[in-house]
Amino acid sequence: MANIKNAVKLGVFTLAIMNVTAVVSLRGLPAEAVYGMSSAFYYLFAAIVFLIPTSLVAAELAAMFQDKQGGVFRWVGEAYGKKLGFLAIWVQWIESTIWYPTVLTFGAVSIAFIGMNDVHDMSLANNKYYTLIVVLVIYWLATFISLKGMSWVGKVAKIGGMVGTIIPAALLIILGIIYLATGGQSNMDFHSSFFPDFTNFDNVVLAASIFLFYAGMEMGGIHVKDVENPSKNYPKAVFIGALITVLIFVLGTFALGVIIPAKDINLTQSLLVGFDNYFKYIHASWLSPIIAIALAFGVLAGVLTWVAGPSKGIFAVGKAGYMPPFFQKTNKLGVQKNILFVQGLAVTVLSLLFVVMPSVQSFYQILSQLTVILYLIMYLLMFSGAIALRYKMKKLNRPFRIGKSGNGLMWFVGGLGFCGSLLAFILSFIPPSQISTGSNTVWFSVLIIGAIIVVVAPFIIYASKKPSWVDPNSNFEPFHWEVQAQPATASPSVTKPSTTASGPSSSNSSAPSSGSSASTSTSLGSGDKDKDTPKS
Repeated sequence: MANIKNAVKLGVFTLAIMNVTAVVSLRGLPAEAVYGMSSAFYYLFAAIVFLIPTSLVAAELAAMFQDKQGGVFRWVGEAYGKKLGFLAIWVQWIESTIWYPTVLTFGAVSIAFIGMNDVHDMSLANNKYYTLIVVLVIYWLATFISLKGMSWVGKVAKIGGMVGTIIPAALLIILGIIYLATGGQSNMDFHSSFFPDFTNFDNVVLAASIFLFYAGMEMGGIHVKDVENPSKNYPKAVFIGALITVLIFVLGTFALGVIIPAKDINLTQSLLVGFDNYFKYIHASWLSPIIAIALAFGVLAGVLTWVAGPSKGIFAVGKAGYMPPFFQKTNKLGVQKNILFVQGLAVTVLSLLFVVMPSVQSFYQILSQLTVILYLIMYLLMFSGAIALRYKMKKLNRPFRIGKSGNGLMWFVGGLGFCGSLLAFILSFIPPSQISTGSNTVWFSVLIIGAIIVVVAPFIIYASKKPSWVDPNSNFEPFHWEVQAQPATASPSVTKPSTTASGPSSSNSSAPSSGSSASTSTSLGSGDKDKDTPKS
């Protein structure tokens, strides 16, 4: 994999567009359209305190550990030890599992609007049992396709991203401009304040979900070495991508606000209703089913791609001895079948909440909020861990570094991301007044109990792990503090990281070696954060 850097380099604009397609989704636009002009403030605020810090911090971490497995498990584990590293990758996997019902709810609504009868379409989209059936059928279909290991899914995802996101976004914005330019009556007051009314606390609660709009930008960090002169060009790509992303979100939200009164906005249906209204205005209602199919295809293609994706990270970590052998089972094609089945059962149980919640919209909102809460736990660990690694591994080469010298800029960027994530995390627990979420008891119970169960689970699994859980074929490299500890207790014949990669080791000393100069470059750091058995 290290030879990838010798391949053709990515251009700044190419990487920027890759970041845009990885992050942008139109399904969340209605949630912000209720804010009118002030929605632009929320988008810009979240971009500054979350999107850009995430991109830059993830780029530094990805470049630091470009030749080592683990992703966020590696990043957080190097800073805080294995337990918190395991928590980070666990919540990343679980939040993606919870995400599926929400994105498929949007897909079900899109399918409902394929018909030509508006009243019938709306009635179907509001039917909880219809939505439940569509979510489960499409999800399990995607799971079984994933088990086949079909190589064409990536191509479907690329086409789906363009057909289901980029083209509809551009079309929605163009329709909004045409509508206003030809004298259409705007339902949005463009003379209202850009800044929200902070005296009304309810105004900021629903906006907390905007952070999830920008989530996933850390994935772009893996491409940092594929850019020519990354220290200069990667930040350029980040800022260009962030600008394009914000423009799509702001203008797309405005386009919906223009055509739909704020009081009539529905989280799951308004995007389709907005297109319907615009098409009627230009006397092209026949386009409504086409855009509904395009949006549904975009959603389904994305789910098909991601249904197996996030589980691969937890699978790799599991093989290193952190998950029972049951979760390490694969089919003949090497696909992690048991993890996919467990993931599918979780999606099924969550989808059954349709029956409990008062409406599809409230179900959509509560699962979206739980997804935000869990994902932000990972981001809090990532941002603080990046700062901690500036001191624990200060001599390690950083191909991409935030700030040419010193740690001041990292403290600023990482601290900004941490504080923004913490603010959104707190706000995500409060039910938004703009949406009927039913009983507050159900709302708080699902969020608080759900978050506690998800966070406690990895610690229970970690405490239960056994040496027999380690897959002999796993070649997971040890952490820097494990390598650092070896010279104090191990003979010279077992100093190479690869010797500990094939199985569990008991040579982890509680005292770090002071002779780090004899270790590999990954051993440069200070402190032994975890006294458990070294990672296999």
